[in-house]
Amino acid sequence: MTVVQSVEVARSGEKRPLAAREVVFDIDDLAVHYGQTTAFSGVTLDIFKNQVTAVIGPSGCGKSTFIRCLNRMNDLVGGAKVDGRILYHGEEIYAGGVDAIEVRRRIGMVFQRPNPFPKSIYDNVAFAPKALGMKAGLPERVERALRGAALWDEVKDRLKTSALAMSGGQQQRLCIARALAVEPDVILLDEPASALDPISTQAIEDLMQELKRDYTLVIVTHNMQQAARVADMTAFFSLDVSNGKRTGVLVEYADTPTIFTHPADRRTEDYVTGRFG
Repeated sequence: MTVVQSVEVARSGEKRPLAAREVVFDIDDLAVHYGQTTAFSGVTLDIFKNQVTAVIGPSGCGKSTFIRCLNRMNDLVGGAKVDGRILYHGEEIYAGGVDAIEVRRRIGMVFQRPNPFPKSIYDNVAFAPKALGMKAGLPERVERALRGAALWDEVKDRLKTSALAMSGGQQQRLCIARALAVEPDVILLDEPASALDPISTQAIEDLMQELKRDYTLVIVTHNMQQAARVADMTAFFSLDVSNGKRTGVLVEYADTPTIFTHPADRRTEDYVTGRFG
C-alpha cells in the first residue's frame, strides 16, 4: 500500500499542508511496460512547484523510467508503453496532439554522466536555442544560462574553448546550463552527481538549492545522504516480487524529514537505515 503523508515540514520546522503547495505534476496510477515486462505500476503522487523531489530506491525499481515519463523520454524507447495519467499544470502530456518536443523544452533533463557536445562552451549552451529558433539575444541567453548554472565566472573568458577540456563537475553544470538555455519550467536530474568527486557533488547540491527558487526539480539518487540534504519531498520506490516477476512500486511518499526519521512503512525504514538495498 502506498502511503502519502499530508503534511510538509519546511526547513524551519514549520508544518504546512501539502494542499497549500502548487501542483506541477498530478500523477495517477502510472505504469510503464516494456513488452511483457512491467517496469513499475500503480504510481500516484503530486510533485510541487519550486521544490526538490527526490526519487530513491534499489536498482531496478523503475526510478529512472519514472522520471523519463515526466518529459516523454520513454517515447524514444522501442516497445515502451505508458499507462495512467500525468497532468502537467492541469494538461495531460500524453494526450493526442501534444507536442513532445515542446514538453521536453519545458521539462529539461540532465543525465547521470556529463555529456557535453564536442563543441565550444558557448556552442553547447547555444545549440538547443538555435535548433528551436530561439536566436534573438542569443549571447545574453547563453550568459543567463551559465550564470544560472553558477558557471559564468569560471568560463566567461574561455567561451570558445572546447567543453571537453572542462572538469567533470564543470561539464555537469554546463549540461544544466544547456537545459536552462531554453527556459524550462522543470528540471529532471538522473543521478547527476554519481560520477563526480565530493567537491563537485557539493557544488551540484548547492546549485540545486539555488535553482529551486525559479524551477521545480526532480532528482533520482542512490545517495541517501544526498536526498536528505537536498530534497523537500522524497518518494521511495521498491520492488514487488510475485510469480517470478519483479515490478517497481511506490511504497511511500512524504516530506523528506518524515521519510528519514518517521517513515510509515517498514520497507522504507529498512531501506533508509541500510537494512535493505
